[in-house]
Amino acid sequence: MVEHRSGSPDAGAKAAEGSGPAAGASGIPASAAQGSGSAAQGSGIAGSAAGGSGTAGSDPDVPGTAGSDPDARWLALLMHAAFFLLLGASLTRFLMRHPGEARTPWIIALSITLAVLYLLGPVLGSRPTPRRLTWLAVLVVVWMVLVVLAPSFAWCAVPLFYTGLRILPPRAALALVALLTVFVVAAQLRLADGFDPNLVLAPPAVAAVATAVFVHMQRQAVRQRELAARQRELIDDLLRTRRELAATERREGTLAERQRLSMEIHDTLAQGLSSQQMLLQAADRTWSADPDAARRHVRTATGIAERNLAEARRFVHDLAPADLAEGGGLEAALHALAARESAQAEGALTVHCHVEGTPHAPLPDRVQSALLRIAQGALANVREHSGATAAGLTLTHLDDRVVLDIGDNGRGFTAEPEGVRGAGTVRGHGLPAMQARVRQLGGTLTIESAPGEGTVLSAEVPLTTTEDPI
Repeated sequence: MVEHRSGSPDAGAKAAEGSGPAAGASGIPASAAQGSGSAAQGSGIAGSAAGGSGTAGSDPDVPGTAGSDPDARWLALLMHAAFFLLLGASLTRFLMRHPGEARTPWIIALSITLAVLYLLGPVLGSRPTPRRLTWLAVLVVVWMVLVVLAPSFAWCAVPLFYTGLRILPPRAALALVALLTVFVVAAQLRLADGFDPNLVLAPPAVAAVATAVFVHMQRQAVRQRELAARQRELIDDLLRTRRELAATERREGTLAERQRLSMEIHDTLAQGLSSQQMLLQAADRTWSADPDAARRHVRTATGIAERNLAEARRFVHDLAPADLAEGGGLEAALHALAARESAQAEGALTVHCHVEGTPHAPLPDRVQSALLRIAQGALANVREHSGATAAGLTLTHLDDRVVLDIGDNGRGFTAEPEGVRGAGTVRGHGLPAMQARVRQLGGTLTIESAPGEGTVLSAEVPLTTTEDPI
């Protein structure tokens, strides 16, 4: 059963359905009105395509579940509302133009079936599963039967275009769009009074443009998702790199702190323990022959033990040298060090301290601490290795730097190009520790020595440096 053609007894109603009230009132030919309707239908397809691309990665066929984008969700709701509005308008128009016909129950039943099928779509999800493809096929077949029975139902092709483009693979979707477009063109021609090339060419052209827009926007959505994924990867890489860098800095800081502590311990506790050992061994050798000398050695060792205890307690608090913590600055600490070394040597070694110049500003704590440790380490080497009877500490304040010289009249040695490494002249970490301290402050350490001519060690530290000490 089909709608009557022009010239049939129902031709008047047929013409009214084809042109619509607006066309009849304005005098516009029915074919022109249908052409503009096709253009409107094409723009509706484009709108559906935009809605589809805006909901990439979600299920716009399900009302209210079009992802987290509120615009996409409203577009999906608008598309669903448009389908039922078009279906209801087509059914109402048919009932108004063809009341009481034998095919009317079939039209009503197929319209209800099409609406129910459309409502079942969200239940099946948005993925192209066999059930989803079967649902789409049944939906399209029911629509085609409706279009054959009543061409005005061709308007419902707009949501079907959108659904097919979303669900099917590209080639299958294009084939479905072509099939639906053929039915739309056929329906428009049946509703027209005669052949109109605009009705033949306009729907395919608009459908092609809408499809191209939909495909382009889908690809744009895919690119955006890929770009977002790439950005997440880059952010993850950046965070991982920052964590690795932080871990590396922590390791380097730990190693640097260990090196600093080893130098502190070598220049204070280790040297003091070595002196105590020598004094106690001397006291043991002279205990029977010269008890007074043995007692002096023990008392000297006791004094050294007290100094080492003070240093150990200072390590626990802030690792600052005990002499500096007592106040008076570096000059007072060097004078105290010279007096203590002379007293501990009991006449075997005399140490003098001399200060030249006046500092324009107090020396930084790290510079004072480093120079005092260098003086302690250098005097320990003099006492243990040089055999000297006299040594001197000279602190010179210049405009842009401070220089500490430690000289002795000992046996000397042959200095190597990068420091003193002669056999029997270095034990443990003494000179490497001094060099590390000066290097951390951006300064230089030089050693001048020759066999039988004594040794002079000079530590020069700039008062302005771009290198942060550890």
